[in-house]
Amino acid sequence: MRLTRTFIDQFPAAQRHYQAYLPFMPAALEALDMSDYDLIISSEAGPAKWVIPAPGAVHICYCHSPMRYIWDQRRIYFEKLPRIARPFAHMLAHDMRKSDTLSSARVTQFVANSSFVQQRINQYYRRDAIVIHPPIDLEDFSVGVPEDFYLCAGEIRDYKRLDLAVEACKKLGRRLVIAGAGDTRSLRDYKYSGITFAGRLGRVELLDLMKRCRALIFPGVEDFGIIPVEVMASGRPVIAYGYGGAMDSVEPGRSGILFYQQTVDHLVDAILEFERSEGQLSSKNCQLSAGRFSRDNFEQKMSGLINSYFS
Repeated sequence: MRLTRTFIDQFPAAQRHYQAYLPFMPAALEALDMSDYDLIISSEAGPAKWVIPAPGAVHICYCHSPMRYIWDQRRIYFEKLPRIARPFAHMLAHDMRKSDTLSSARVTQFVANSSFVQQRINQYYRRDAIVIHPPIDLEDFSVGVPEDFYLCAGEIRDYKRLDLAVEACKKLGRRLVIAGAGDTRSLRDYKYSGITFAGRLGRVELLDLMKRCRALIFPGVEDFGIIPVEVMASGRPVIAYGYGGAMDSVEPGRSGILFYQQTVDHLVDAILEFERSEGQLSSKNCQLSAGRFSRDNFEQKMSGLINSYFS
């Protein structure tokens, strides 16, 4: 396999601070020579689709999300910038949206990782996409004995709304384990002794928590969200906000509970509903639900799509 890097790789600290070179990315990707390739597969939540295919080449873009920081979540990202920098960020985002929309016309077929992303591809690019969900390796997961704690897992970010999980568990007096790296200061301000901050864990430790938790609480909006699928593969249910990628993965009454308003009270009601119906959400049903996201299924669907252009 030959690895080719863009000219951004030559810039100072490009490996660690590549985000700082975002304005150069359109030109850097367009400079890559694609003339020898009949098939291009880009995988992106950023600008990878900006490459220029040769005439007649097939470009399949597996899109995890249109770029959040220039489209629907731009204000969340820009609020973290110094106030003086925000007007410049908005001007840059304006130009990048035009480039991003233009680059979408170079794609032969969009593949979305969820129905939620499919809708956003249509909204921002006016392109149809087919949905092929990301895979997990089912053999990595095993069923354990559930214990009396709820779990939140993944990188800790404001948009994931872990504050709702903390407030709901504090209100109900339930134990909560939060696993993941990030800024936990605002969550610690709740001063609730029933919360354990496990920090960043190794893979083995995280898998152990997944199979021992009572259920995963997933109160944010994700483009897809692989953690709920992994928890279900561990035989445990998911309590999730009924919007975004969770709508594709969590099957209400079989592998979890969905709540449809992003508030503490609605999450509290969902937790109580889960506890009333906990016996119906069996480990077997959770694993069967996760089985839809096997690597075999993913490879068959992607291979079928690719072959359709060359058969």
